[in-house]
Amino acid sequence: MSIFRRARGGLGRVSAAEAATRTGHGNAAASGADAVLLDVREPDEWQAGHAPGAVHLPLPRLAAGAALPAHAQARPVVVICRSGNRSRQAAEILAARGSQAVDVIGGMREWADAGLPVVDTLGGNGTVR
Repeated sequence: MSIFRRARGGLGRVSAAEAATRTGHGNAAASGADAVLLDVREPDEWQAGHAPGAVHLPLPRLAAGAALPAHAQARPVVVICRSGNRSRQAAEILAARGSQAVDVIGGMREWADAGLPVVDTLGGNGTVR
C-alpha cells in the first residue's frame, strides 16, 4: 500500500519509521526513497533539531502561499512538525495545491523516540522542542 493513499475521511498519515523509509533516513533508509521530508516548525525549533536533509518551510509561510523549493516540487512530500498538528494542516494545504502529501503521526517527538537522526543547525546532535 502506498503511503500517499488517503485514509478514510482525510489525508494519509504515516509513522516515523514509514516516513524515514520514504525519505531515506536512518536505519530505515531505502535506496529508492523518493519523498522529501518537509519540516513546518518555527525557526527556533528547526535550529534546535531537525532531520538531516529535511526542507524547512514554517507553516505560516506555507499557509501564506510560499512554494516548496524547486528540488522538492513534483515529489511526494512527508510533512513533519513537533507533534503532528501543524504537519496535518500543512499536508492539507499541499494536497489542495495538488501535491502528494502525508503527515507524520507524533511528529519530531516520535521521530527522535524511534532513534532516527536529529541534528542542530551546526550539524551536531539536536534536540526536539
